[in-house]
Amino acid sequence: MAYSFPTTDRSDLEFSLGELTGALGDSITVLPLLVALAATTSVSLPHVLVGFGVFQIVWGLYYGMPLSVEPMKALVGLAIVGSLSYPELAAAGLLAGGVLLTVGQFGLVGRVQRVVGEPVIRGVQFAVALLLLESAVDLSLGSPTVAGAGLAVVGLLALAGYRQSSVLVVLGLGGAAAVAAAGAPTPTVPELAVFPAGTPSLTAAALEGTVAQLGMTVGNAAIATALLCGDLYDRDISADDLSTSMGVTCLAAVPLGGIPMCHGSGGLAGKYAFGARTGGANVLLGIGYVALAMVATGALLAAFPTALLGVLLAVVALELGRAAFEPVDDLRALALVVGVGVVGLAVNVGVAFVLGAVAFWLVSQS
Repeated sequence: MAYSFPTTDRSDLEFSLGELTGALGDSITVLPLLVALAATTSVSLPHVLVGFGVFQIVWGLYYGMPLSVEPMKALVGLAIVGSLSYPELAAAGLLAGGVLLTVGQFGLVGRVQRVVGEPVIRGVQFAVALLLLESAVDLSLGSPTVAGAGLAVVGLLALAGYRQSSVLVVLGLGGAAAVAAAGAPTPTVPELAVFPAGTPSLTAAALEGTVAQLGMTVGNAAIATALLCGDLYDRDISADDLSTSMGVTCLAAVPLGGIPMCHGSGGLAGKYAFGARTGGANVLLGIGYVALAMVATGALLAAFPTALLGVLLAVVALELGRAAFEPVDDLRALALVVGVGVVGLAVNVGVAFVLGAVAFWLVSQS
């Protein structure tokens, strides 16, 4: 059975201050992850930013609302901490895109979610948060003074009521330090190329990461986001529609140097909280990402203080960990979340996901 995208009113676009601040709300966790990924792998940051810019605009116009476009956090997190190389990340993105497109077209998203179980998905989120936190500590130890200053900025802004915006402030300070060290970059249009950062490599690690990511994507990026579209924007967009659009995004972006991308309830909620009400927020953010891609040079990235990068990762890790536990209100579910997270940190996320799914099945039968 084939699913078609919903009809939307594309004329409902605004370019107000609320749309601009809402757009920034969606970039709070996106930009730190992209900078960290580019600093730790062979990925081309300009190509990645162009991918995000293009698909922010595409889905903002298509759905007529400020739908989020985010990195697939499990896969990107594994790449940042060294568990996946960029070629493995690219292969995982293509595989995930193919699966999402297929299950979306045949209306299978809800069935996959029921088989896996939400506590297992939350456990994967917690595992990635722990891995990111471990990497954040390693990066921060290189310059404890700089890391301490970054944490102080985050803490002061949080006390002042600007906890979410603190990440962008630290990112801006790191960018300013990089410009001071490397000089102002000359704007350059990223070169159009197929797999500019490396040919995909499908390995066991890539397969494990894909399986773990799909669990998160089905639960958060498809089902939870579909529900939030109705709650916040009174829009009837199915989880299978969202799965299909995520599949299209990955299959189109990864070959041109992009990374695996998805929708997400957190990004959608962030846009809403900061004032976005229409697809105009996506258009503004997309233009911003493309403009940033023109100045994101390798020299600038190399000059970015790694200790501040550790601070950014720590904040992202804490947010991801908080989101993993927020909806858990049952002791057995809590045990599964913690268990999957700890096994993911100690062994790997793929093994944790499989063991968690088996444990969920056994518990559900009792």
